[in-house]
Order: sequence, then C-alpha cells, then structure tokens
Amino acid sequence: MADRERFVVRLPVLARDLAGAQRLARVMGRTMRILPYVDPGEITVSYEDEQRVHHRVFCDRLLGAGRRCLLRADHDGPCARRLSR
Repeated sequence: MADRERFVVRLPVLARDLAGAQRLARVMGRTMRILPYVDPGEITVSYEDEQRVHHRVFCDRLLGAGRRCLLRADHDGPCARRLSR
C-alpha cells in the first residue's frame, strides 16, 4: 500500500446532534473495518457549516503491535480492541 495516496471521503448524514453523528460514524467505521483500504480510526465528524473543525470518533491510541483502541474518543477507563458487552 506504500504506492497509494490517502484521501478523505465525506459523506453527509442527518443526526439530532454531534454525539448522534459520532455514534453513527463509529457504527459505520466498525462495519467498514473489513475493507483493507479503510482507516476507521481516523474518522472525524464535522458540522456542515464548520467543515474545518473535526471531532474525532474513535480514541485510536496505539496499543502495541500496530493495533489501535476502537472505543469512542475521550472514553473513560482503559483502551480496548473491542466493545465490552
């Protein structure tokens, strides 16, 4: 993948508030993890009129061995690779 460039694909959605848009983006990101060229840890959400202000969706901290935390940004408690049930 070193010979490939990174791009950002913007997909407008409707939500009641920023938290709702972030939840939707987390669900979409977790679903798209199966695609090898998608980097869900880098998903951000912006208000339509403030597209230069990005709100992170995932924590995305490095956990070792190139793996990242998949919990919501600013979560409480320790980082994890999967949701607790």
